[in-house]
Amino acid sequence: MGISQNEQQSISALVGQYTQLPGALLPLLHAIQSDLGYVPDSAVPIIAKGLNLSRAEVHGVISFYHDFKTTPVGRHTVQVCRAEACQSMGSRQLEAHAKQALGIDYGETTADGAVTLEPVYCLGNCACSPSVRIDDAIYARVDTDLFDDLMSGLLTEEGASK
Repeated sequence: MGISQNEQQSISALVGQYTQLPGALLPLLHAIQSDLGYVPDSAVPIIAKGLNLSRAEVHGVISFYHDFKTTPVGRHTVQVCRAEACQSMGSRQLEAHAKQALGIDYGETTADGAVTLEPVYCLGNCACSPSVRIDDAIYARVDTDLFDDLMSGLLTEEGASK
């Protein structure tokens, strides 16, 4: 998937801003993802050339860190904890419900582009399992009803901001 001329210019401008920074690759990748929502594969050659790295080095860093996305994601990210404490408190059932309610599997985005569903392996909220993170907010003791309420509130909020 190619990138638009505007995205290419944005990436090139960001590369220019980070060129002189020691250890620039990670901060640059974060800046690109913050700006575009993901790091497109077609950005790798631009980044490699700008930072005098090989394409393999750039790709290796992107693929090593799971937080870097290489395809567009939803406007909101919903993560269901799959760690042992959450599993023991019902996260498997919550996970199945989330997939069914959203109509997607892990790693997928709803057709309207609103939500991407991801697994996560510990949110550090074990005493209040099961936990869910929506964007940057962590919710505790989430059952199917609370999940539905959170999704309803998220989608209502999103509809109001359009």
